[in-house]
Formats: sequence, structure tokens, C-alpha cells
Amino acid sequence: MATTTKLERDAVSLDPKHYTVEADTDTVRIVRIRYGSGEQSVMHQHGRGVGIFLTDGDFTFKFSDGRAERVVSKKGDFINFDEPWEHNPVNNSNQPFEPIYIEVK
Repeated sequence: MATTTKLERDAVSLDPKHYTVEADTDTVRIVRIRYGSGEQSVMHQHGRGVGIFLTDGDFTFKFSDGRAERVVSKKGDFINFDEPWEHNPVNNSNQPFEPIYIEVK
């Protein structure tokens, strides 16, 4: 049976403007993420999974420990997270940014 860690600061619960559940099964939760130009979120968490970029992106992940990491991606790139993680993303671009996050349960 699949299990998932209950997140204290789930992205979908805290920021439904930017995060929408597209599918939720016994094994995965698929979340569509949409940010307009210059938009940012609140500090939130994601379970382990894979993010797939549907558009080019230029954004900064601000982490709860104070670190920041700039990520520049191309449409079709992906990023893998082996553990649950927490961040506050900022879209640095003047273009909308859209990935899909596949959270593994």
C-alpha cells in the first residue's frame, strides 16, 4: 500500500492561486503550478517527486534555512527531489512559468 508523509505546509492548501491538483491516486499526486511574471508564493512544502517544466523558466527557490538558489530551465527539463522539501519560489521572468509536479506517495 502506498503511503505519503502529511505535509504541515502543503503547497496546494496554502497557495491555491498557484497550485492545483490535476490528479490524486494511490501512488501519485499531480500538481499543476502556474506563476505569472514576477509572482511568488509563501513558504510551503512538496513531497518527494519530479517537476517537469512546461515552459522555460527563470526562478529563485528561497529555502527556510535562508539559502537561495536560482534555477534557469528550458521547456522539457525536469528536476528530481528524493525527499520532501520546503521553499518559497519567485518567478524572476517577465513571462508566465508553468511546471507539473508529480509527487510520489
